[in-house]
Amino acid sequence: METIPTDNNAIVIAAELPGKRRKKKSVVWEHFTIETVGVGCRRACCKQCKQSFAYSTGSKVAGTSHLKRHIAKGSCPVLLRNQQNQFSPFSAPSKLGGSDPPKRRYRTLNPSYLGFDSERCRHEIARMIIVHEYPLQIVEHPIFINFVKNLQPRFEMVSFNTVQGDCVATYLREKQKLQNIIEGIPGRICLTLDMWNTRYSSGYVFLTAQFIDNEWKLHRKLLNFIMEIFPDSDLAFNHSIAACLADWNMEGRLFSVSINQPLTDTGMDNIRVLQSLKNPGMLGGQLLLSNCLARSLSETALEAFRVAESTVLKIRDCVKYVKTSESHEEKFFILKQQLQVPSSKTLAMDDISKWNTTYEMLISASEMKEVFACFDTIDPDFKFTPTMEEWKQVETICTYMKFLSDTANILASPNLQTTNAFFHEVWKIQLELCRASAVEDLFISDIAKAMRVPFDNYWKNCCLVLAIAVVMDPRFKMKLVEFSFSKIYGEGSAEYVKIVDDGIHELFYEYMTEDNVGVRVGGGGIKIEGSPTSMGVNDALGLTDFDVYIMETSSQQERSELDQYLEESLLPRVHEFDVLGWWKINKMKYPTLSKMARDILTIPVCTVGPESVFDTDRKELDDYKCRLRPETAEALICAKDWLKAEPVDIYNALVKMEFPI
Repeated sequence: METIPTDNNAIVIAAELPGKRRKKKSVVWEHFTIETVGVGCRRACCKQCKQSFAYSTGSKVAGTSHLKRHIAKGSCPVLLRNQQNQFSPFSAPSKLGGSDPPKRRYRTLNPSYLGFDSERCRHEIARMIIVHEYPLQIVEHPIFINFVKNLQPRFEMVSFNTVQGDCVATYLREKQKLQNIIEGIPGRICLTLDMWNTRYSSGYVFLTAQFIDNEWKLHRKLLNFIMEIFPDSDLAFNHSIAACLADWNMEGRLFSVSINQPLTDTGMDNIRVLQSLKNPGMLGGQLLLSNCLARSLSETALEAFRVAESTVLKIRDCVKYVKTSESHEEKFFILKQQLQVPSSKTLAMDDISKWNTTYEMLISASEMKEVFACFDTIDPDFKFTPTMEEWKQVETICTYMKFLSDTANILASPNLQTTNAFFHEVWKIQLELCRASAVEDLFISDIAKAMRVPFDNYWKNCCLVLAIAVVMDPRFKMKLVEFSFSKIYGEGSAEYVKIVDDGIHELFYEYMTEDNVGVRVGGGGIKIEGSPTSMGVNDALGLTDFDVYIMETSSQQERSELDQYLEESLLPRVHEFDVLGWWKINKMKYPTLSKMARDILTIPVCTVGPESVFDTDRKELDDYKCRLRPETAEALICAKDWLKAEPVDIYNALVKMEFPI
C-alpha cells in the first residue's frame, strides 16, 4: 500500500499494482523531487533553489500545503526572480521547465499568482489617500515607509510630489468619466452651492449637481470646489457658478440654483442676471433658492432650544450627572428597574454641534422623568431634579421638534429623494407652527412664534418650487396644493393656489416653445402655427384664410398636455411610489410635460450632504486643506466624492476573473 498526498492535503491510500506505481497528480511535483535521506525518511527537494522539505517519515506522510506555499507565496528566491520576467500581472504562470504549449482550459485565478505591478501600487496609494483623506505627506512618514517595505520590498516608495501628481491624475480620469455622463444626460442640471468658512478671510464653495440620466435615475455629484477670496461679496457666488458652467460645458443647461445662505437683494439680482445670460431664466428667476432646507430646520430647532434654554440646560445637567459617573449610572439603572419604567430610548448626553442629539436627549430624559424625580432619594448629591412644569415644557419642545426631525431624517437618508417628497413635510411644519402660535398657552405660543421666524422665511422663498414639484406627482397634482393652502391661508388660499397654477402653466409654455412643437405663446393665448411648407401650398390653393379659421376655432377646444394631465384622476397613494419611473413610462403620452417634470423633480432642497443635515454651525475647512494649492484641494475633494460613490474592489475583481492557462 502507498500513501499519496493530494491537492486538498487529504491522505489517499492506494493499492500498489504489481510493477506499476500510481502517478502523483499534484502540481507541486512539477517543482519538487523526492529524495531518500535515510532509512524510512524521504524529503521533497525544490528543483529551483534546492531547499528540502519534510515528505515522509516511516508510515507518516506530510501533505503538500507547505510545498505549495514555497512556490506560490514567493518563498522560493529563484522562482521569485523568474516570475517577474515570465508572468504578467494578470496572467497565471505556465509550467516551469515545460516546453509543451499550455492546454486550453480555464480556472479561477489564484490571487497568489498576481504579479507585482509598481504602477498599480501607486494608483492604489493615490486612491487610499483620496478616499480616506490621508495627508499627502503620509508617503514620507517613516512608519508608513517601513510598512510598505515589509509588505513589498520591491516597491520603490514615491515622494510627496509624485503622489500629488498621482492623485491629480486620478481626479482627471474620474472627471472625464463624469464629463461623459453629463454630456449624455437628456435634461438640465440643478446646482447647489455650499459656502464653507476658513480661519482666514477666504471661503470655499462646494458646487454640486443633481441630474437625471437616460434611465430616469437621479444622481448627485460634486463638480467643483472653488476658493473665493471675497466670500462676503455679492459677486462671490456668481464667480463660482460661471466657473462651474464653463468648466463642465453646461451653459444653456442650468435649470435651478440652490444656495445655503440668504443673499442680499443685489446678490440675488446678480445671479438672476447670470442665469439669463448663460441660460434662459425660467419663472422670472424664481428657480433661484437662497434657502437650504437642512439649514432652515437647524435654525428653527435652535430657536426652540433658545426659548427653553434654562430647561434644556437643566435636563442636560441631569443626564451629565448620571452618564459621567459609573456609580451614578448603576444607581440610576437599579432605580429604573425598581420603578419598572419602560423606555424605548437610551439615556445619552447630547452633542451641541448636532441639534438632533439634543432632541434625542430630551426624549430619553422625558421617558425617565419618574426615575429622575426619585433619584435624589438614593443619591443625596443629585440637585438637578426638574419640576413638573419643566417636564411639561420638555414634552412641548419634543412635540414640535418631531416634525423637524422627521423631515431632516429624509434629508439624511443616503437615498436621494425627488423634490415632490418634501412639499408634504414642509407644509405640515408650517401649518403646525401657525396653529401653535395662536394658542392661549404662553409657552407654546412663544416657542412656536420663535420657530416660525426662520421657517416662515424658508416657506416664502421655496413654497412655489415645492408646490410645482408636488403637482408633478400624479398621486396629488393640484389637489394637495389646494388642500394644504386652504389649511394654512384659510379664505385667502385661492390667491396662492392661482400663483402656483399660473407658474406651472407659464413654465409649461416655455417648454413647449423650446421644443418647437408648433405652439407659440402670445398676448392672445396659445396659437397654433403651420409650417412654412404647408402654408405655401395652402396659399396656392387659396385656403389660407380657411386654415386660420380652423386654427383659431380648434385652439379653443384642444387641451394641452398639462391640462389633460391635471384633469385626469389621481393615482392611488401607495407607499413605495416611483415618480420618475411613472414619468418614464408616460413620456410618450406627455412628451413635453415629461421633460418639464424631469427637471422640476431634480431641484435639490438641501445644499449639504447627509452627514451635515443636523449641524448647528456652518462647516469650516481644516488648515491642512487650506494650505494645499486650490487645484490640489479641488482634485482631492472632488475625486473622493466620485470614488466613494462606486467603490471598486480591484483585488477581488481580479481574483474572480477567469484566465486561460
